[in-house]
Amino acid sequence: MTLADRVNTFGVDLVRRYGRRVHKLAIHAGFTCPNRDGSKGRGGCSFCNNVSFSPNANSPTSSATKSSGPELSVAEQIEGGRRVLRKRTGAERFFAYFQAYTNTYDDIARLSALYQQALDEPDVIGLSVGTRPDCVPDAVLDLLADYRAQGYEIWLELGLQSAFDSTLARVNRGHCFADYRRTVRAARLRGIPVCTHLIIGLPGEGRDAALETLARVVALGTDGLKLHPLHVVRHTLLAQQWRRGGYQPLAMNDYIEIAADLIERTPDDILYHRVTGTAQREILLAPEWCSKKWVVLNGIEHALRRRGTCQGTLAAEQSMLRASPIDRVA
Repeated sequence: MTLADRVNTFGVDLVRRYGRRVHKLAIHAGFTCPNRDGSKGRGGCSFCNNVSFSPNANSPTSSATKSSGPELSVAEQIEGGRRVLRKRTGAERFFAYFQAYTNTYDDIARLSALYQQALDEPDVIGLSVGTRPDCVPDAVLDLLADYRAQGYEIWLELGLQSAFDSTLARVNRGHCFADYRRTVRAARLRGIPVCTHLIIGLPGEGRDAALETLARVVALGTDGLKLHPLHVVRHTLLAQQWRRGGYQPLAMNDYIEIAADLIERTPDDILYHRVTGTAQREILLAPEWCSKKWVVLNGIEHALRRRGTCQGTLAAEQSMLRASPIDRVA
């Protein structure tokens, strides 16, 4: 058995619907973030060195680390990624994944021009747009809804990370859960699927907080989930806290068990776009296991197999957690 036999994965769902593998091409389009440019804060989230989330970046000095602008156009980035993936996997269809920084944080004319550059590529079937919950105005949602009406597949990827406002303040996110609630409701009114990003192991949070965050997200009706372990990377405030002993990362087995707990409690119609994340060795400080993607994936599959469970097994139990106080973090 593989993990996909126990988890409703986005990749398998795409194969089922399109009859072939569909891959995401990560794009850095030169956006910044309100938590960096001074409109909400400076320096960004305590854990954020954006290169750690950008697989197209090869080093800490690559274009994916620069909010001032990419070195290549959208079309050039798609061509580069397409060339690699076609050779590696034989992929013929792609999503343009606007990933680096906040990809709805600009005027609508520029957003439309950049998105359209990607959609003009004949083998691009749609967009995944990564952003913050507090940076998705109605004009952006209307634009994304219009693309869906034209037949493109569109995903709005929201970096929530935690449903606890106290945790969001602790890591300097600059938004609250109410922002997420408002954006999810507005997106769903327009029929735009939402993929919610959650980080396991944030400072002050443990298993109970992760379960409660999942309960709140599921209750609002997310369509997809991405799980990430919190890793400590260079050039971040979290790195300074870790060096001083102020933050202790999760052990790999703890992450695996919590991820399995969440998967068991996730309704089986929600798509898992990711169940772990990695960081490049050049910038990763801790924990070392975050560089071992397949070890973690195999560990999650093994945990579910050992328990005799799969996605959705305990979904009814999870819904009962909604009665617990939301801002009481372990």
